[in-house]
Amino acid sequence: MQAPRIALAAAAVLAAEGAALTVFALIELFGLGAGDAASLPTAIALIVLTLVGAAALFAFAAGVRRGLSWARSGGVVFQVLAIAIALASLTVQPVVWLFVFAVGLPAVLGFVLLIGSARAEGGAGARD
Repeated sequence: MQAPRIALAAAAVLAAEGAALTVFALIELFGLGAGDAASLPTAIALIVLTLVGAAALFAFAAGVRRGLSWARSGGVVFQVLAIAIALASLTVQPVVWLFVFAVGLPAVLGFVLLIGSARAEGGAGARD
């Protein structure tokens, strides 16, 4: 009974991260329209890849909600990458703490929820 709540929370974190990436891509798209890009092909590729990442996060959110292991695995990979980005941003001077916390905290929360969801579903399967 605990797994669906944990899975729902993990799916919500993944969906929120997907929404954040979508917003980021839209901001970059508007910046592209304003002529802020140094290289048009590179900017377009970055926007497309950001939208692909957002779509993947939405797909992982839907899969985690249904209890699919491939979705949890993909979600964990995204969370580890986000934590790595947050930690790497600590080397940039001056440190932008808002970015570190805005990327790092949801990633840690998502990671913990995904692992908890996998453990809860694994324990439920062992009891059946």
